[in-house]
Amino acid sequence: MSGTEVEVKGLFATPVAAVMLPGAEERNAELTEIILRRRDEQPSIGASSIGGWHSTRDILEWGGTGLEQVLTAGQSIATQMTADRNGNPIKPDWKVEAWANVLGPGGSNACHYHPGSFWSGTYYVADGGCADDASLGGEFEMFDPRGPAPMMHAPLLKFAGEDGRSAGSAQTIRPRAGLLFLFPSFLLHAVRPYTGNSLRISIAFNLGLYADS
Repeated sequence: MSGTEVEVKGLFATPVAAVMLPGAEERNAELTEIILRRRDEQPSIGASSIGGWHSTRDILEWGGTGLEQVLTAGQSIATQMTADRNGNPIKPDWKVEAWANVLGPGGSNACHYHPGSFWSGTYYVADGGCADDASLGGEFEMFDPRGPAPMMHAPLLKFAGEDGRSAGSAQTIRPRAGLLFLFPSFLLHAVRPYTGNSLRISIAFNLGLYADS
């Protein structure tokens, strides 16, 4: 078989997009004040949060202009990453749901999906020092949607090529203030325990579709 040309394609890719939004310092200062004030006024609703604070899902009503900027950017990126079944660009009428998360020392988020949505996203208002110190944890962790299957037979092997490294395992994104990223809502994800002494503040959102979209 020497010299035989082999064509290899990576099938069933899972797209994840990330961008640093400009103007983060001013925006994040405003959002921090708004979110922490809300945290003082209302208890956590729990949800996936473990040892942290999870706001109600009506942040669209009280998040201010900074939140509007984040969600506008998120919808724009999602639209660029969405097409019809023939690959043609479309402009969905996104149905937006959003909330805030605050993690202090020891806080995390359990593994979960976001049913009923197409894209989900996270924006970091404050990274709690995670960006510069990996020992603080607090990473956003995404699990292979194929589950452990690619590793079941031979855990020490991987598929050749860059895309094969994470087969059957997980990938992480380290928080950084001003970072916005989107991922498919079916992707199982979690937040690893944060061990810093500050606050890790984020905004999470779902983008769904109306029935006539």
